[in-house]
Amino acid sequence: MDQILNQLGELVLGSVPTIVLFILLVAAYGLLVRRPLDRVLAERRARTTGAIEQARRAIAVAEAETAAYEEKLRSAKAEIFQMRDKRLKQWNAEREAALAQARQHMHDRVSGAKQEIEQSAHEARLQIAGVSEELSSRIVSALLPVDVRATEVAQ
Repeated sequence: MDQILNQLGELVLGSVPTIVLFILLVAAYGLLVRRPLDRVLAERRARTTGAIEQARRAIAVAEAETAAYEEKLRSAKAEIFQMRDKRLKQWNAEREAALAQARQHMHDRVSGAKQEIEQSAHEARLQIAGVSEELSSRIVSALLPVDVRATEVAQ
């Protein structure tokens, strides 16, 4: 067993430089590679997280602006529809006024024409009455002898 312990001691003693080199290598890895890598990864994570948060803020701002633009668009459309309805009502009122004026004008013309026709008919009746009296006297004078006429006139 002594021999085994001696061999083990020699192996441990021979492995000391390897162990020291391994520890130095792990320490050098930690100083030269691991710490800068951790720093770079932390910075990258911070930048990524910051960029994501910044993107979320930008998206929230864009959504707010979109909502504002949509509201402005809705109000503009409503205003346009109100203006259109107002114009249509105005045009309808103007059309109705023009039709009423045209109807009144035509009513006045028809009334005037009726009055003219009645006046002409009255004048024609008077003229017919005058002409019929004259014609009747001519007919009587043509049909009856002169002495009968003189007696009729005297009566």
